[in-house]
Amino acid sequence: MKLSKYSRIKWEIALNLKKSGAYQEAEKELKEALEEDPDNFLLNASLAELYLRQGKSTEAKILAESILILSPSYSQALYVIGEILFKEKKFEEALQYFKQASQKDHRPYPVLRMAITLRKMNRLQDALDAVNSVLADERENLRFLKEKALILNRMKRFDKALGIYENVRQLDPKDNFVRKEIIRLKGRKQPDLKVINELKKVVTISSGKDDPQLHGLLGEKLKKAGKFNEAASEFRNASRLDPDNQYFLRHEGFCYYKLGKDEEALRTLGRVYKKDPDDYIVRSTLKKIYTTKKDIDGFIKFLEEVLKSHPNNVKLIGSLKKLKKDQSIANQ
Repeated sequence: MKLSKYSRIKWEIALNLKKSGAYQEAEKELKEALEEDPDNFLLNASLAELYLRQGKSTEAKILAESILILSPSYSQALYVIGEILFKEKKFEEALQYFKQASQKDHRPYPVLRMAITLRKMNRLQDALDAVNSVLADERENLRFLKEKALILNRMKRFDKALGIYENVRQLDPKDNFVRKEIIRLKGRKQPDLKVINELKKVVTISSGKDDPQLHGLLGEKLKKAGKFNEAASEFRNASRLDPDNQYFLRHEGFCYYKLGKDEEALRTLGRVYKKDPDDYIVRSTLKKIYTTKKDIDGFIKFLEEVLKSHPNNVKLIGSLKKLKKDQSIANQ
């Protein structure tokens, strides 16, 4: 279904806005284009993908499914459903959608999503085969090289993973994650205290003090060594430098929990859970803290607040229902 000249211009503007992270502005452009071409698959699929990026999974799913009713093999709609299932940790189902998308869309991206999903399922050799199928033709594809290194690391083939990261570092010297992984892998055989002392020096010099990945790595090492106060400080530094990285905030919260600093743990882990209500480890930790405080009603109120932002999260609905039932029985 061909776009009109007006709709194509709007779609291209929306595409550029999406790339710059201006999602609401991009949504406005797509909706204006859809007023002229309401049944166009490309416009509807683009809007579904945009909803997905904004965390509007329900809206994204409705649009994608409406496309698949009319065109069951439309790759962009298949990809959107796959991403929703992946987010819900339904990896087997997500994999099938990514596979279907890759059969119609021969670009590398659907294969990358397949590889990541296979890694999450611990099907590491299948994941490795998937990334190698692309790297055979695109030997310097950075996203696939990094994914291969992640897979090899999970397979405990550490020297191979290190070699790939060093190759990526040459291709992209500014990648902080890769720099951190090289330091981590090189320090595997060194005593933890030595690695900690070296990292403490690195994060004070100009090339390392503003690197969130290095602060995060130091936080990991300190946490492993039981130095939770120092670890929390490093994770806090990392989170300040990279506010969108939930990993740093999550582990800062776990450090507070280990230290018995309940209010700080509730504050940080609460922020993490509001973004990802499928994180059962965070939910379990929050429940333990509220139970210790003898404030299950407070936990129920918190979950109800989270549910307002994730009204279709089945696991959250189920947990809240059970918690209310148990509390009702306890209060009798």
